[in-house]
Amino acid sequence: MAEMLDALPTPDTDPELGNALMKRLWIARVDTDEPVQKAADRIWEDLGLELDPSICESVLMDVVSDIECIRHSVAVAVCKILEQDSIHLDAVLQLSMNIYQERLYRAPPVLDDLGRVIEVEGVDQWRAREGIAILLKQMAPFLTPTSVVTLINFYVPNALHDRDHRVAVTMRSAAVELIEHHGKANVQSLLPILEHTLTTLPDSASYDIVKLGVVVLMGNLAKHLDKQDPRVKPIVAKLISSLSTPSQQVQEAVANCLPPLVSAIKDDVSELTSKLLLLLLSSDNYGERKGAAYGLAGLVKGSGILALKQLDIMTTLTTAVQNKKNAKEREGALFAFEMLSMMLGRLFEPYIVHVLPHLLLCFGDSNQHVRAAADDTARAVMSKLSAHGVKLVLPLLLKALQEDQWRTKCGSVELLGAMAFCAPKQLSACLPQIVPQLVDVLADSHDKVRSAGATALQHIGEVIKNPEIQSIVPVMLEALRNPSHHTTKCLQTLLDTQFVHFIDAPSLALIMPVVTRAIEDRSTETRKMACQIIGNMYSLTDQKDLAPYLPNIMPGLKKSLVDPVPEVRGMSARALGAMVRGIGEQGFEDLQPWLMATLTSDVNTVNRSGAAQGLSEVIGALGIDKLKQYISDIIETANRSDIPPYVRDGYIMMFIYLPSVFGQGFTQFVGPILPTILKALADESEYVRDTGLKAGQKIINMFAETSIELLLPELEKGLFNENWRIRLSSVQLLGDLLYKLSGVSGKGSTETAHDDDNFGTEISQQVVIKMLGVERRNRVLSGLYMGRSDTALLVRQSSLHVWKVIVSNTPKTLRDILPTLFSLLLACLASTSYDKREVAARTLGDIVKKLGERVLPEILPILEVGLASEDADKRQGVCIGLSEIMKSTSRDHVIGYSDSLIPTVAKALSDSEGSVRSAAAKTFDSLHANIGLRALDEVLPNLLEKLNDESQKEYALDGLQQVMAIKSQAVLPYLVPKLTHPPVNTKALSLLSSVAGHALDRELHKILQALSGSLASKLGTPDEDEELGYCIAVVQSVQTEPAVRTVIDESLRLLSSKEERVQAASAMILNVFCKETKMEYEDYLSQLFRATIGLLSHSDIRVLTAAWDCINSIVKRLDSTKCMMQVPTVKQALRYAVADLKGGSVLPGLCLPKKGMTCLLPLFREGLLSGAPELKETSALGLSDAIKVTSADALKQSVVHITGPLIRVLGDRYGPTVRVAMLETITVLLLKCGPMLKPFLPQLQTTFIKALKDAARSVRLRAAEAMAQLIVIHMKADSVFTELNNSIKDYSDDSSVRETFLYALRLCLTGGSKKMGAAIRQEVTKTITGLMGTAEDSVRTTNAAALGALLGCLPSEEKSDVILSHLLDKNDSNWMILHARSVALFVALKESYGSLLEDGDNREAVIEVLLSHSSSDKVSVAQFGLRGIAMMLEQDIRASTSLDKRLVISVKTAMKSESNDVKQLVAHVIELVSRVANHCSQEGLEESVSKIWIPTLITGAKEKNSAVKASSEYALITLLQLRKSDDCYKKYLPIIDGPKGELLLETYNKNLKRLLKLAEPKEEVLDVTLLK
Repeated sequence: MAEMLDALPTPDTDPELGNALMKRLWIARVDTDEPVQKAADRIWEDLGLELDPSICESVLMDVVSDIECIRHSVAVAVCKILEQDSIHLDAVLQLSMNIYQERLYRAPPVLDDLGRVIEVEGVDQWRAREGIAILLKQMAPFLTPTSVVTLINFYVPNALHDRDHRVAVTMRSAAVELIEHHGKANVQSLLPILEHTLTTLPDSASYDIVKLGVVVLMGNLAKHLDKQDPRVKPIVAKLISSLSTPSQQVQEAVANCLPPLVSAIKDDVSELTSKLLLLLLSSDNYGERKGAAYGLAGLVKGSGILALKQLDIMTTLTTAVQNKKNAKEREGALFAFEMLSMMLGRLFEPYIVHVLPHLLLCFGDSNQHVRAAADDTARAVMSKLSAHGVKLVLPLLLKALQEDQWRTKCGSVELLGAMAFCAPKQLSACLPQIVPQLVDVLADSHDKVRSAGATALQHIGEVIKNPEIQSIVPVMLEALRNPSHHTTKCLQTLLDTQFVHFIDAPSLALIMPVVTRAIEDRSTETRKMACQIIGNMYSLTDQKDLAPYLPNIMPGLKKSLVDPVPEVRGMSARALGAMVRGIGEQGFEDLQPWLMATLTSDVNTVNRSGAAQGLSEVIGALGIDKLKQYISDIIETANRSDIPPYVRDGYIMMFIYLPSVFGQGFTQFVGPILPTILKALADESEYVRDTGLKAGQKIINMFAETSIELLLPELEKGLFNENWRIRLSSVQLLGDLLYKLSGVSGKGSTETAHDDDNFGTEISQQVVIKMLGVERRNRVLSGLYMGRSDTALLVRQSSLHVWKVIVSNTPKTLRDILPTLFSLLLACLASTSYDKREVAARTLGDIVKKLGERVLPEILPILEVGLASEDADKRQGVCIGLSEIMKSTSRDHVIGYSDSLIPTVAKALSDSEGSVRSAAAKTFDSLHANIGLRALDEVLPNLLEKLNDESQKEYALDGLQQVMAIKSQAVLPYLVPKLTHPPVNTKALSLLSSVAGHALDRELHKILQALSGSLASKLGTPDEDEELGYCIAVVQSVQTEPAVRTVIDESLRLLSSKEERVQAASAMILNVFCKETKMEYEDYLSQLFRATIGLLSHSDIRVLTAAWDCINSIVKRLDSTKCMMQVPTVKQALRYAVADLKGGSVLPGLCLPKKGMTCLLPLFREGLLSGAPELKETSALGLSDAIKVTSADALKQSVVHITGPLIRVLGDRYGPTVRVAMLETITVLLLKCGPMLKPFLPQLQTTFIKALKDAARSVRLRAAEAMAQLIVIHMKADSVFTELNNSIKDYSDDSSVRETFLYALRLCLTGGSKKMGAAIRQEVTKTITGLMGTAEDSVRTTNAAALGALLGCLPSEEKSDVILSHLLDKNDSNWMILHARSVALFVALKESYGSLLEDGDNREAVIEVLLSHSSSDKVSVAQFGLRGIAMMLEQDIRASTSLDKRLVISVKTAMKSESNDVKQLVAHVIELVSRVANHCSQEGLEESVSKIWIPTLITGAKEKNSAVKASSEYALITLLQLRKSDDCYKKYLPIIDGPKGELLLETYNKNLKRLLKLAEPKEEVLDVTLLK
């Protein structure tokens, strides 16, 4: 209409059509749609129309339209006219009522004579009547008093009684609007009409709606009365009485009318409340009780919420609802709760929490009416709950579900179901919590609980507004009841449903539990459908309604995103994308970090793939701008090499899925990501390479035709990459690209008998040329052809496959691309990359093979010229090319060109660049394979000559080495004789040996001998280290068992050389071998240890150092088991080495500075800590031997490492022999370097005390000896003496242990008596003196010895007392005490001689006591008396004092004893004294003494007892100094006259001469108090 504005009529141009147009435009200007209004206003203004009020009635006629919006617009349009000109008001009013009456008529049905309908009843024109009602409502503000009365009479009762409910409701609304505008001014006229109508209405249900209207009107009219107006109370009374009408609508209307009137009847509210409560709780009429509830709610609303408490309403109702005996009271109370909730709304919420428990109980009431009331109350309560109310109620209901009582559960379930009637906003908030609980209830054990749950879910289904969901509610409910059988059907139904309407909150409440459970299902198909539905939901529903379900569905989605099935991952990723697209990034703050963490996790490839797909979909949902933000970080991270491969793998996976998400929009990123993909194809990790290949294939498949210019340059570059994996992947991707362009499939097999078989077609060739162009096609195919000769097998196979598929004719194509191919070959031969040169050479050989020998004359000159190039890479390429040509052509042709090839190869072998020489060696190999010995005879001498040329020496030597690496079997026997001839070229030998391989075995002994001699000559010179380095290179080349045997045998042979320099050199070589070789030599360990340890006694420092280093290297190579196995060998080898010592008490090799015995210590430590008991003993003894021959300074660095294991093993429960060995070793260590063990004093003291209590005597004795050494270094010796003293007292019942402690005390007193404090000294003195008379011989003897040792540390007073009381007292009749004194005196003379005799008077007393003891009839006393005399005589001799004749004679007299033991001891005493005299003087004993003792010994020599006889004879030998000469014998032979002289001569001739020929016997020890 706006377009045809100029053609439109106006009232001026065409009155009829103009007025009709004006009417329509006037109505449109007040249309319910705003755009229509604006368009109509614009046309009205453009036409310049002015309203003609006369059209009012014409406009009115459209109010009967069947279209609702038009009816509303017409009503407004009429009122707009009346607003401008009210003159037409009465006419409009009358016309409206007339139209209503006309449209009220409905033609009755036409019946025949038999009463059958032959014409149905006429159509009810309710829309027209509703239009009139709408108009009357809009006209209410414009009515006059007269028209008000007229209209109220029209409303009551006729219009309010319209047969159509909708019309009646609209009429009532119009009447209320009339009262609102004109009630106050027309109360007098309106009130009688309403009262009259109310009283005269028939008591019929059909008139309830009229009564409802009248009540509403009266209520609204009463609002306009003054509070003091006496007419208010009657109105209220009538309203209250109307509550008995059994019509909910009437009762509800009354309840709504009462609140405004309550303020006028305040005084009567209490009374009315009481009446209503009484009626509510006691009436037999249902309608009356229901009405009382409505009235009560209205009064409370009007009085305020406090009335519930002030009027005691809640207390009364609570009591009633708990009355188990009266169902009516319970029902009435529920009615009241329902109406209070409905009327008060949120104001009643605080009471709901208190009502709720009773309501729960009523759901399970035995009376069905109470249960029905409870159900209605629940609906009412729930429908009025606010969000806060839901939060209050919901926890109580959910908690009630956990009760054991099924009735309580039922009530809770029904209440939860009633929450379906909450307001939409509250409904969407609570349903996500309710439905899962109801679903769980479906599995309850009680039938009624399950039934209640199903009903509750049905209630939720009933409030669903979406018609599509409403139609499938039964299917969803069935899936909730029986998920295992109906979930799939439900999901499929949802997917099949075509949604037209929005999905509301109740619909979601039923859908999401099904989906949430389905997404956790085992079935792949079920999970796929669940993910698809989740994705669809976000385009069909309000995001706020979906938000509560996110926490439940996200775990399942995440789990599906890492599902092993790709389809499930894809669906999950798309669902995530849809969710992000629908809700936005802010709704998934935790999703992106999780995706990134999973993307870079090391769990498995599936997880990373799912995360990459999900992240791609999320980025896709956020748009291309988001991708631009991310892509640089993705590329940068994927390119990093300092991160784990699984992280790179995750990022590269993004390139698989991002193209699919963005489609052609991703084209702009293809160029930047392609290098990253190619780099990934060369990754060390296989799974990263696989991912890179998939990404590349994805790019190729999507952008092959649109992005050739981006793809091809990178792929061509990749064909010649140094990394073979990149070459392989470039070939594969290039193949995919060519397949895509040419339209062929590369999936078939191309395995044939010949490499030049083809499967390509000319058509595909033409397509490739058309798409790429000839030049680019030639480059691509040249690269592929070179790939057929690649150094990597996989590249060759892949290139060959692509070539066969794409190329239709190999010879023809090869000729076509030959210029391009040859230019690439020359470039690659000159490349710095070895692989490129190798590939080019192989390709060259392949071309020669295919095109025949006719190309050789052309190629060889070019290559020879290339060898003279200054570019080393080109020279190397030439060598590689020559090698491949010789492999590819016939032997005859090689021989034919040998005159030019031999000088070329010889020149290349001495090239200045190592890479050229290496390639030349391979060329030499090919040359030798073709021309045989001629190659050796003509090439090698040339190289050997250059060894003498300083400028060519290094190059020629390396050339020989390169040749050796390839042809060692042929070359080494040729070279060794020449190189080992003096002067030995050790450098050449070392270099050649390193590459000789197995050929070295046969020549190794010659080489080693030459190396040893050369190294020996260089020892001590500046060239020593260099020479040794060459030796190292040789021994490191040993790789076979025969070679190992050769090295060891030859080295051991050279170690026994008489030349020290050769020994040192051999030891150094052997050390290097043992240290550096990777071969096993455990079979030779015994030989090696014996030989190297034997060298430790050598005098040359170089030999010692080399031997020590060799031992150290061997030991370090051994594991723990092998270490322990060698302990006996090492122990024996040490003893042999000690035996070889020429003077000295230590092995020089174990006394080297900063070395010591650390080379052997690991062996012994391992044996001590890990060996069997026998091995532990051997290890300890071996360690003891090593300590003995190591100096104290050399032991410093090893003390801690030795002592710790010894203490540890000694503390464990091993046999006596093991513990004895440990104690002996510790004793030796204490003797050797005692002060260094001070840190271990507490542990050692504790260990020794414990050992002194051991059951084995040998252990106890060794512990005593060790304790004696410990006391020397002890800082607090009193603690030791205290423990010993206490133990002596404690072990009174165990004489053997007590004896050992006494022995330990005696030894400690000998070594550390000066460290003893006064207190403990007195205690020890008291203990010892108290045991002098003990009955046990061993204890008594040891105790007496301890007393003798104690004497040296006593102060003068104490010493004098002890001497007088316990040493010099000879008058005691107790022989045991006498025996003890004799022992003590002997030990005192032995160990404390000076202290005993410092008082001059004591000497005489001591002599008397000794004489007494020696003449005792008790053998043991006499023996110790003689031993004491021996000690006294020895001291006198040492002091150059004349021997006391009494003592000498006493000895002589003792030979007459009846005891052979005494006689034997006499001989020992004389021998000891004679030995001391011989040592102190050349003349020996005094002549006077000799004269006395020689006859005595002659007598003993004639004794029948062999022991006495032998002892006497040996004593004679010592006295007469016969081992020195027979001068003394000759001197005394004349002096000893008579029979004794003869006997002396006889004894000398018969026995002494014989004994002199024997080895000198071990010296007898007189001190028998030292325990063994």
